[in-house]
Amino acid sequence: MKLPSLLIGIGLILGTQSTIAAEKAFIWPNGAKAAVNLAYDDALDSQLDNAIPTLNKYGIKGTFYLNVVSPTLTTRLGDWRAAAQKGHELGNHSIFHQCSKSGEGREWVTADRDLDKVSVVQMQDQVKVTNAFLHAIDGKTARTYTPPCIDLNAGGSNYIDGLKSEFVAIKAKSGGVTPDMKTLDPYAVGVDFPSDVTGAQLIAIVKEAAKKGTMANFTFHGIGGDHIVVSKEAHEELVKYLAENKKIYWTDTFVNIMTYVKQQQAKK
Repeated sequence: MKLPSLLIGIGLILGTQSTIAAEKAFIWPNGAKAAVNLAYDDALDSQLDNAIPTLNKYGIKGTFYLNVVSPTLTTRLGDWRAAAQKGHELGNHSIFHQCSKSGEGREWVTADRDLDKVSVVQMQDQVKVTNAFLHAIDGKTARTYTPPCIDLNAGGSNYIDGLKSEFVAIKAKSGGVTPDMKTLDPYAVGVDFPSDVTGAQLIAIVKEAAKKGTMANFTFHGIGGDHIVVSKEAHEELVKYLAENKKIYWTDTFVNIMTYVKQQQAKK
């Protein structure tokens, strides 16, 4: 083969490989390399006092999974309405935050909150009532869900499968960085639950998602207080980093991200 022909052949091969790589890459809005969702469980005071002011300071929208029996749903309902008006998502975390008492390390689960003693229908009804409650707060119908403790069975049987039509997406397993967007099941999305970590450790997780071209999902609990605590400083370091790198990270509510993901999946 003559040299020019050889170079043309190599060019065609490389061009084909580039096209294949481009087709495999998941396309995020505005050329971002990854999506990031910052979520918060249990409707805690420290989220209203520390997390939301920090998110608002840097123009970042978060997702707050509310369980209806949380005291703040009585004492600070106006603050949750204000958060929704600012563009933060109010997600479903059930009424009673029931978890399986039979799981390892679940001594803290009380008998009246034992998910093992609740039927599938009872738990599904509880979750649907929570959706109605949240609608009364923010007027929205598109919703996402995080099962308390990521326990998927009520009374020993899966209750999540029967709720898929109620939600855009569900966080249903551990693992905050999504391996592959195109094969992602919107009703089995992975999530990390940070505790006692540094800002650098949190930032390393979003950098991993950018390297893979996928998404990173965090669900925090206490921010500078309450339980399963991440310090205010570490949390703000992550939020600031995301705000300063908006060309790399699309940070948004989980409902917005997953609505987009499902639209992209449907195109394929």
